[in-house]
Amino acid sequence: MMKRTAMVALLATVMAGCGSNVKLDPPIEGTSTTGASTGTAGQGAGQSTVTQVQAGSSSTDAQGPVGVGRIIYFDYDSFSVKPDYQGLVDQHARFLQANRARGVAVEGHTDERGSREYNLALGQKRAEAVRRALTLVGAADAQIEAVSFGEEKPAVAGSSEDAYSQNRRVEIRYR
Repeated sequence: MMKRTAMVALLATVMAGCGSNVKLDPPIEGTSTTGASTGTAGQGAGQSTVTQVQAGSSSTDAQGPVGVGRIIYFDYDSFSVKPDYQGLVDQHARFLQANRARGVAVEGHTDERGSREYNLALGQKRAEAVRRALTLVGAADAQIEAVSFGEEKPAVAGSSEDAYSQNRRVEIRYR
């Protein structure tokens, strides 16, 4: 238990240090973002290039079970999956069990109340709770990646209880 608490604290500290206002240099001429060189041979030797990836795009996310919700909502300051969502979890777990080559990112979110570090940890606990629920029904642990966004990606802007309740969630995104 102590080791897990230390790991969560370390993760929160590392994530807090990720923000930066540093302006990056423009791309070096002769390279592209697709990984192919557009310059002459020898230019850019020893330099790496970046391939652009679209995270959470609807075309890849649409490949999960049809007609099944992908959001699980949580009570305030809680990471317990409510019994209301057990059917949703079961359907996603059965889909993953039948499609072993598929994977999901389970993204934990919180409302804006609490510190950034606390919300990152709570979002991770929510994502891990859904991951555990999926594996208990039959999905393989290797198919599931649990990630926390904390308060950084609200579904609804605002400081009302209605907005808060919609932001306390886990989203299941297929990849």
